[in-house]
Amino acid sequence: MEKYTCHDCGKSIENNEEYMPYKVGSEVYTKCKACHQKDPVLKNFQQTEVYSRVVGYIRPVTQWNKGKQAEFADRNEYVVTDGACASC
Repeated sequence: MEKYTCHDCGKSIENNEEYMPYKVGSEVYTKCKACHQKDPVLKNFQQTEVYSRVVGYIRPVTQWNKGKQAEFADRNEYVVTDGACASC
């Protein structure tokens, strides 16, 4: 038997232990019996794709070169409150 790890708790699933496989596209995720009984729904299994603007184009951040990705990590976001701009 292949070595499986529970998606939720991270516990290694033993050879004789029951588990629930979930197939998502070409990926297979497994849950141990205890985690499946707590919550049978598979959550948090896809990585979120983040889009942002670089050099005038909106593109996925994962497609940027390493330098631009580092700049993106260093960016700060600001929230402008009402009344913060006197000329607005």
